[in-house]
Amino acid sequence: MMVMVQDKIVSSALFDEKFACNLNACKGACCWEGDYGAPLEQEELEVLESLYPLYKPFLSPEGIERIEQEGFYEIVAENGLPATTLMQNGACAYLTYNADGSGYCGIEKAFHAGTIDYQKPISCHLYPVRINKNESLAFEALNYDVWDICSAACTKGAQESIRVYEFAKDALIRKYGPAFYDELDAVAQDLKSEN
Repeated sequence: MMVMVQDKIVSSALFDEKFACNLNACKGACCWEGDYGAPLEQEELEVLESLYPLYKPFLSPEGIERIEQEGFYEIVAENGLPATTLMQNGACAYLTYNADGSGYCGIEKAFHAGTIDYQKPISCHLYPVRINKNESLAFEALNYDVWDICSAACTKGAQESIRVYEFAKDALIRKYGPAFYDELDAVAQDLKSEN
């Protein structure tokens, strides 16, 4: 089922399914698995380039080399849209690793260090929420992306009773503003009371 929230079409899976990242289990596999990099919005292309000198010290030497050779993003052949540059092994070029071996975004490290005010690509922040757009129809839909590497996140979300939209709260507010999230939450409460 789909519902309208403001002018967005929202999958009811965001209200029904449970999700909470469990980095202890997956080690950030979403940053090195998949067929292409994280989707990027047009305005993010300039941000990645302009902030590069500030977040560069937080990247791996291999990532720096790849970005400087291939660019800040690549165009995905399947859809013609920009996505983060990938290493030859398929990992995101912006990926770094923590001491425990888990993946962590170098851009986000710079953000948490107070070096930049851009947290990371919004598609990464929103995950597992994915936005499907059709610019010509002014169509935007929010869907729950089910991926087997996130099975531990589904288990943790169920244990902690965190719904997908609740997990993505900060990212949804970053993308659409607090009024949108409040309406989303109101829809969720209405749907809950109907069941």
